[in-house]
Amino acid sequence: MTRVILDCYTDEPAGLGVPPFLGVYPRYLYGYLKEQSSEEIFYLTIDDLRLFVNYRNKKKETKVSEKTNIRVHNLTKNSADIRNILANAETIYIILGVHVPGKYLTGMPGTLKELNELFEKLNTIINVNAKKVLTGPVVYGTQLFGGKFFEKADLNNYQVADLNYSYKKIDELSIIGAEIVDQINDPKRDENKKGYKVIEIETGHGCSIGKCSFCTEPLKNKLEFRKKDGVINEIKELYKKGERHFRIGKQTCFYTYPDAVELLKDIRTECKDIKTLHIDNVNPVMVTTSKGIQISETIVKYCTPGNVAALGIESFDPEVIAENNLCTHPETAMNAIRSINSFGAKKGSNGMPMYLPGLNLIFGLCGESKRTHEHNMTMLKEIINSNLLLRRINIRQAVIMPGTKLEEKCGNKFLRKNKKYYWKWRNDIRQNIDYPMLQKLVPKGDVLKDCIAEIYDGKTTFLRQIGTYPLIIGVKKRLELRKFYNLKVVGHMLRSIVGEVV
Repeated sequence: MTRVILDCYTDEPAGLGVPPFLGVYPRYLYGYLKEQSSEEIFYLTIDDLRLFVNYRNKKKETKVSEKTNIRVHNLTKNSADIRNILANAETIYIILGVHVPGKYLTGMPGTLKELNELFEKLNTIINVNAKKVLTGPVVYGTQLFGGKFFEKADLNNYQVADLNYSYKKIDELSIIGAEIVDQINDPKRDENKKGYKVIEIETGHGCSIGKCSFCTEPLKNKLEFRKKDGVINEIKELYKKGERHFRIGKQTCFYTYPDAVELLKDIRTECKDIKTLHIDNVNPVMVTTSKGIQISETIVKYCTPGNVAALGIESFDPEVIAENNLCTHPETAMNAIRSINSFGAKKGSNGMPMYLPGLNLIFGLCGESKRTHEHNMTMLKEIINSNLLLRRINIRQAVIMPGTKLEEKCGNKFLRKNKKYYWKWRNDIRQNIDYPMLQKLVPKGDVLKDCIAEIYDGKTTFLRQIGTYPLIIGVKKRLELRKFYNLKVVGHMLRSIVGEVV
């Protein structure tokens, strides 16, 4: 009998595991299972399961009139043998959970409803007697679509388990678990062996503030950091296996990590040929401290271009800030944006600025009103008028997760009350902030290097550079997928650009 890890992908406030990102949960779990028994462990994605159940493992070529089917786009090396793997499985460990829904270019996370449907169909094809263990962020709720309560589904066929390991244990499991990358189908390498997966690396969990009404992170963990040596050893092990793209992303604020400066220096010393080294979440409050300034300087020096500090602003409305215990006030946010721009606005070798802020805004929080959008637009216009750069503005509707203060205090009251305004508010930001910002960021004629062709939409190919929040670039012709190209900017959309191969 064998054991199976089924990755349905994860997206949390402090961690991303949707392709092309490889999250931490499959790696830790693989290490744990390997340590417990010598029985074989197979890694599958929900794309593998979808292809087998819905298409009997026959993947169609994308016609010129069609869009790439991203639901079956991320297949593992085990895909061809999935029938035997599932038929002989003793236990299937299912990793699932979305807490911060987004739009995904090349992968689609699974839902509980879809999972139930897939297993029901699977049982009409082959006999699967395996025990099913459901784990990951789903333990604290999941929802793929913004503006809703957490998903409710029949879980009687699953054992729900929170596989929570100490950091001392994770330092061991992550080394063993690095072996899982050998099972991931990564043909996305060109003649220069530029890989495509971005490996999510955890440095800490919990939050130093821990009060934001919508956030699940304080429910899952108390504030704790990994030892630097453990993080370095994990990256070194993955590096030995050929991985070259890393995001220090599994934390609520990189600037609060005690050894942030030394960590980036040591990564560069130990792994000199890293192609991508990015960070993710940043608390704006920390950016302008003396330590924060040192960290910004270090990020620009040791990380790769196109790096983004995801600032959890959530709202510029003082009433919403107070009602939801948000930690960043408008003046603090502006100071952080100015500071990061002063270090990172210069263009790097791939054509993108070295390091820029990105803003997170949420619709549907307690206390939201028409004035909320006015406050948001006032501050966004100030950013534009101050000639400051933003890499992106991430706008989403809140998800009401179980046990959060948002659920307890107002639920979906403001989502229902203001939903009729959301398209207008979003469009106002896209038209009057995002569009001119994008023109400043990458003017016509700029060249963006090392862009990988990812999917088709009819006769258009969509490409991105590898990184945390890469720009989507549309080329109006069919390019060979999974190859790298240099592209000249020839036009701008609201959130993406139009390019030509050079």
